[in-house]
Amino acid sequence: MRYVRIIPRLDIKGLNLVKGVHLEGLRILGKPERFARYYYEQGADELLYLDVVASLYGRNNLLEIVEKTSREIFIPLTVGGGIRSIEDIRTVLRAGADKIALNTAAIKRPELINEAANHFGMSTIVISIEAKKMPDGSYEAYIDNGRERTGIEVFSWAKEVSERGAGEILITSIDREGTGDGFDLELVGKIAKSVPVSVISCGGAGKIDDIYDALTKSESDAVALASILHYDVLDRNNYLKEDFVKGDIIEAQWINRSFSKVDHAGVPNIKKDLRERGIMCRWLKDE
Repeated sequence: MRYVRIIPRLDIKGLNLVKGVHLEGLRILGKPERFARYYYEQGADELLYLDVVASLYGRNNLLEIVEKTSREIFIPLTVGGGIRSIEDIRTVLRAGADKIALNTAAIKRPELINEAANHFGMSTIVISIEAKKMPDGSYEAYIDNGRERTGIEVFSWAKEVSERGAGEILITSIDREGTGDGFDLELVGKIAKSVPVSVISCGGAGKIDDIYDALTKSESDAVALASILHYDVLDRNNYLKEDFVKGDIIEAQWINRSFSKVDHAGVPNIKKDLRERGIMCRWLKDE
């Protein structure tokens, strides 16, 4: 029996949790550690931390946050952004990560995937693919958090990374990311059917139906969620709103939320809804 995974995605810039649309226009939402703790308590299956500016500066700045998080939560933690070498991977794993996510470094030197899988095991290596649909209907892989084109066709790249030893593929639709318009089922479905490894859908979830569709119509093994979870947390939890007051951020983005297409959906009600439709999920908060 296949159990699907609900994975909160936390994009980090500096010390802040941020969120944008199409991987752009990043808005500060609060302290990532507080969101991570909340998601863990609510029954998230894993957490995904991505340093979204790491490639610009050539380093990952999440070590302190990862160390804090790994001491307080006890579910798998995947960390990505600015990881370029075997030594970088080792450092992040020692800080408390369970898996690492590679994108830019893997595209620039694909042999790193083989080396990483040999050193740390396939189950430790996640390849993140940021995909954008081209006018001719093809999909191109991007790097640097969706900033730079590569000229690499996504489906052939997905097959290559699985052959090189990646244990999972995280596929993010740049076109759908942060919009609430639903996952790109064509994109994710074609990859899921063509590779023997787990595929995580990311980008576009605006309601629980979108999550259900990703897990059934595209045959994803997991979904990585951001807006649909983050804004639910901000609307429900006053103690998180204090982050804005303490940080002197007067025009907090949660007050006049522009994400009208994104429903409020926390981890427990997502899992409850999926279970009622026959999708098996691990642990609910009230069980």
